[in-house]
Amino acid sequence: MSLPTLDQIHIGIIGLGYVGLPLAVEFGKHYPVVGFDISRERIAELEAGHDSTLEVEDEMLAAASRLSFSADPEALRACNVYIVTVPTPISGQKQPDLTPLLKASETLGGLVSRGDIVIYESTVYPGATEEDCIPVIERHSGLRFNEDFFAGYSPERINPGDKEHRVTTIKKVTSGSTPEVADLVDALYRSIITAGTHKASSIRVAEAAKVIENTQRDLNIALVNELAIIFNKLGIDTEEVLEAAGTKWNFLPFRPGLVGGHCIGIDPYYLTYKAQSVGYIPDVILAGRRINSNMGAYVADEMVKAMLKRRIHVAGSRILILGLTFKENCPDLRNTRVIDIVQALREYGAEVDVYDPWVDPQEAGDEYGIEPLTTVPEGTYDGIMLAVAHREFRALGAESIRRWGKPEHLLYDLKYVLPADAVDLRL
Repeated sequence: MSLPTLDQIHIGIIGLGYVGLPLAVEFGKHYPVVGFDISRERIAELEAGHDSTLEVEDEMLAAASRLSFSADPEALRACNVYIVTVPTPISGQKQPDLTPLLKASETLGGLVSRGDIVIYESTVYPGATEEDCIPVIERHSGLRFNEDFFAGYSPERINPGDKEHRVTTIKKVTSGSTPEVADLVDALYRSIITAGTHKASSIRVAEAAKVIENTQRDLNIALVNELAIIFNKLGIDTEEVLEAAGTKWNFLPFRPGLVGGHCIGIDPYYLTYKAQSVGYIPDVILAGRRINSNMGAYVADEMVKAMLKRRIHVAGSRILILGLTFKENCPDLRNTRVIDIVQALREYGAEVDVYDPWVDPQEAGDEYGIEPLTTVPEGTYDGIMLAVAHREFRALGAESIRRWGKPEHLLYDLKYVLPADAVDLRL
């Protein structure tokens, strides 16, 4: 079975979110590309030349001259390389939810032809591509894996909202189901990735490399979160400790905080699931997840205790949360842990408002039942918590933010955005 050469490649990208669209744009500068998404609203906005996730600027979208969009799977029929970039969430029981991935594989089963290559980029546990996804394609296509069609895995490394580290400037891990396919997949990505590629020896190695990237970050953040709790009980400023320790050349610059989003707060559960399926309990990873999952409730409790010490009644109080997205300077609300703070404070009887200039109000309402403020009334709040370090909040400064508070109020800075002497409480 002969594989296509680079000049014969026609790419179909399934899923046009934070991962798929930037990839489609870069490939669309060099190859014929069809970007497919099941959301017709998403396709309509992209055809109109705008990306509501703000990952791709309008002029970059226009520069991808060989890129087209469609919500019709039949538009992918002419492709011979398919790249899957759909989400891989977890269930309410914190188990991997492969539903989007398996549905994409079903769709591909009706499209792939002899000699085609399917490349997965979605984060999964080691073995998911060949054990879970490929059998679906075989079943729906009637073709045989590694005889009639082939597979690759090249994990996404998108950092939402980051305009410095982008698709082409982040080194890409690649892999293939045969040595020849691995070479072609590597060459394909290397043709657009200026930072270069790293060809893994197998798909399973590439899958494992991806899932531990964010597991490592999760554990490091869990460590500093636990340190912050300890130092708070000792009456020591955590940021001062971290700044002092950071003078050593090999001290890692992690900071405490909420761990949300579609990667760090999700990916470790894919690894722990797989570990437990082979009889091993990953105690350290699970302990880190527990610490990070509980941080929203912890900071809410700290705020309540600080308010009570100032004789500010919590029940019936008004509290303003600044920021709802899972990270700064980004409209992404997926798995934001700010919602944990909101819910915990409401359980104490506080009336909680949220202000975030980055969020889509409709999405906030649909996802979390929150109606964000469009303007903030001055002199209104008993407590203000700066939860997300958006540039707008940095620009405001403590004096302007405090104008939203009553004469007697508490200002809690979770993100070390404001000077220590300008706030009442820091994480």
